[in-house]
Amino acid sequence: MNRHAKGKTPRRPPKTPSSNQKDPVGVYCRVRPLGEEGEECCIEVISSSTIQLHAPAGFKTNRNGEYKETQYSFKKVFGVSVSQIDLFEHVAKPLVDDLIHGKNGLLFTYGVTGSGKTFTMTGSPGLGGLLPRSLDMIFNSIGPYQAKRYVFKTDDKNGMEVQNEVDALLERQRRENNLPAPKTTTARQKLDPEIADMIKPEEAYKADGVDEDTSYSIFVSYIEIYNNYIYDLLEETQEDAIKPKPPQSKILREDQNHNMYVAGCMEVEVKSAEEAFQVFWKGQKRRKVANTRLNRESSRSHSVLIIKLAQAPLDADGDNILQDKNQVTVSQLCLVDLAGSERTGRTGAEGTRIREAGNINQSLLNLRTCIEILRENQMCGTNKMVPYRDSKVTHLFKNYFDGEGKVRMVVCVNPKADDYEETLLVMRFAEMTQEVEVARPVDRPICGFTPGRRNRNQAFKEELSRKLEERGGPIDRDMSSVINHLVHNLPPLPCSELTDPHDDITLPRLIEALQNRHRIRQMMIDEYTKAANTMKSMLQQLDSNHMSNENIIHEQNGRLLEKDKIIQNNKAELERLEKKAKTQEHKIDILQKTTKIYEDDKRSLQHELETREQRLQRELNDKRRMEQRMHGVVTDTQHKWAKECDRRVNAMQLEMQNKLWVKDEKLKQLKAIVTESKTPGRPEPPPRQTQPKRPSREERLPAKRSASPSPMPTSTPVRPMHRRSRSAGGEKWVDHKPSSSMDLGTVLQPVIPNAIQVSAPSEKALSKCDRYVLTHQEVASDGEIQTKLIKGEVIKTRGGGQAVQFTDIETLKQELTTVPRRKRKSSEGKPASGDGTDGAWTDVETRCSVAVEMRAGSNMGPGYEHHGINKRRKP
Repeated sequence: MNRHAKGKTPRRPPKTPSSNQKDPVGVYCRVRPLGEEGEECCIEVISSSTIQLHAPAGFKTNRNGEYKETQYSFKKVFGVSVSQIDLFEHVAKPLVDDLIHGKNGLLFTYGVTGSGKTFTMTGSPGLGGLLPRSLDMIFNSIGPYQAKRYVFKTDDKNGMEVQNEVDALLERQRRENNLPAPKTTTARQKLDPEIADMIKPEEAYKADGVDEDTSYSIFVSYIEIYNNYIYDLLEETQEDAIKPKPPQSKILREDQNHNMYVAGCMEVEVKSAEEAFQVFWKGQKRRKVANTRLNRESSRSHSVLIIKLAQAPLDADGDNILQDKNQVTVSQLCLVDLAGSERTGRTGAEGTRIREAGNINQSLLNLRTCIEILRENQMCGTNKMVPYRDSKVTHLFKNYFDGEGKVRMVVCVNPKADDYEETLLVMRFAEMTQEVEVARPVDRPICGFTPGRRNRNQAFKEELSRKLEERGGPIDRDMSSVINHLVHNLPPLPCSELTDPHDDITLPRLIEALQNRHRIRQMMIDEYTKAANTMKSMLQQLDSNHMSNENIIHEQNGRLLEKDKIIQNNKAELERLEKKAKTQEHKIDILQKTTKIYEDDKRSLQHELETREQRLQRELNDKRRMEQRMHGVVTDTQHKWAKECDRRVNAMQLEMQNKLWVKDEKLKQLKAIVTESKTPGRPEPPPRQTQPKRPSREERLPAKRSASPSPMPTSTPVRPMHRRSRSAGGEKWVDHKPSSSMDLGTVLQPVIPNAIQVSAPSEKALSKCDRYVLTHQEVASDGEIQTKLIKGEVIKTRGGGQAVQFTDIETLKQELTTVPRRKRKSSEGKPASGDGTDGAWTDVETRCSVAVEMRAGSNMGPGYEHHGINKRRKP
């Protein structure tokens, strides 16, 4: 069994633009005057289309600490001295002209809080802004051609209906009966002094080319977008002082033409600029404003005034509006006062104000995102989805960016230094917005009726009234009154009452009166027939002229069609070339950016190469200096060791010479003892000992050392003294001897039994032993090499490893000194005895043994000096 797949809602195809021609978004800049004199200014107007931003003192824009000046271009820049009327003439007047000719328009102000957006849009008494001047121009242009109230009637689906004058009259009476009685009896209520005299009479504008054969009506609606919710500022609510009812938010809907509108929004029909501005001011008082640190009356919402113009052509007679809904054209102009972006740290916002500021900044950020994606789609040819629905502001005006009218933006900036960072972001957004193009709206179709119908109908009525006035008839344009006037112009009938049967006067007089009336009637019929024939001939002539004109127009239309085809082909070719040019410009921009990146990389690499070359040259110089110094050190060391070798050789020669001398003395003593033992009769005195002869240079040369130790006399055995190092013990040791240690060739060496010898300590070796000793060699202050034994205990750590705690240091130092000569004591006059009573001085080997193995710290002969640093213990 096959399951049917769930159907998806098909995606609506994008709305094709109404025209192939596109215009960029018009962005204007207005600079507000500084509030205080002497205040630092960061904006300078260079020309009529360029401004320059200066970084204020203490503000660093580059990493190297340099000041950076940036320039931004606009369609036109308005300085501090530009008046409100000049701003309106360049910015809003073209949009009002398009509105009257059936085209839509969007105008909004953008900037930081306190930059003058509300003043630019609304103005003040005597200095009316863009909004009141736009309303004044509209009514100055269409005032004589306005339809009666309620002839145009809005429906609930953003459409417009047409009623005849009778229905409009009934609607007007019904609404007037439902309205409460006015408080004042004057026809024109007094205006609010805050909005009175906004525009001077000499500053009034009027549009050109207004269609006189069309009737117009103006509808005004005023909304605000507060915290991303839409509220109707003109909605009438029942005031309840005990329990006030909060205003209900409105929703956005899409009509049958895919245009967005606010559902349920109140649209008020106005008939004059004063009435329209009175309605606007009524909603303006309900708008959300608050006092902040930067602005006394800061707008907390985006306000939108929608001016909707409905127009329909007159019928063929030029008297009444054509009762055809399809012939009604509706155009609208949206005037938007966006709330200013702000930083809560500067405005001091708290509580509700922080939430309001967050929603304002979020909606402006979404507007910036939509503009960025539109620009990317147009420049790069992509088709990314524009997130209009993320904010009510962009969702409401998405039709304008899709090609439903002109879009213009006035960027208001404050030149004070405190707003520099926010102004910089506003400038970047304005620069990006200028690159977005919007499709140009097409002209509305021309009605097929003969132009000038209203004037001809008016002229006909005036001529008829004039003729009737000349003939003494009423000037009333009503046909029944004209007929009654003609009847009264006939001769009166005489009295037709018969009192006598023989009366021969009454009837003849009545017959004569009737004949006179018949004659006058016949004359009037002849006159009217003649006038009708004349009119008929004139109409026939006009028809023939009209037919000839139609033929001429048909021929001209054919030629125009051919010209239109040529123009369309040229436009298509121009669009293709423009698209190609944009593509090439985009590629050129990419190549320029790539080239710039490569140049920056090249410069950085060159700088790095130069730095490394300098470092390498410096290292080479250091290496040369080190080689020279090491060469000097090696030379000094070689010289020192050569001297040391010579000294040791001399000491060894002297030692060997002393040993030979001692052996000679011993042999002589043995010889004397042997000689004495051969003559036991009488003892002879020992021979006189003379001073031994100093050996010659050849005799002083050291003899080759035998591998076996020299024999020791049995009569006086010498017990050799073996000194044990303090490092010997029953524990197991790690003997750490670096590979750079030198073998000094000394007789006494520290012996560490049960040790593991390593050149570098390892965890494996430390884990097997309890003690640790490090053999360290260094050059002492006297130039001799001394050896230090650094001892420590191996302990286990919590992490399962081993650590060494040093507890003792032993210093082993080698010294070579010359042994002073000793003179033998003379044995003359003393009997020789074999008990060896003077062995301490006569036994040479004993004395040599004592001289060789001496106490620590003795300076009498060669030996070892032993210093021990015991572990400090607590008392």
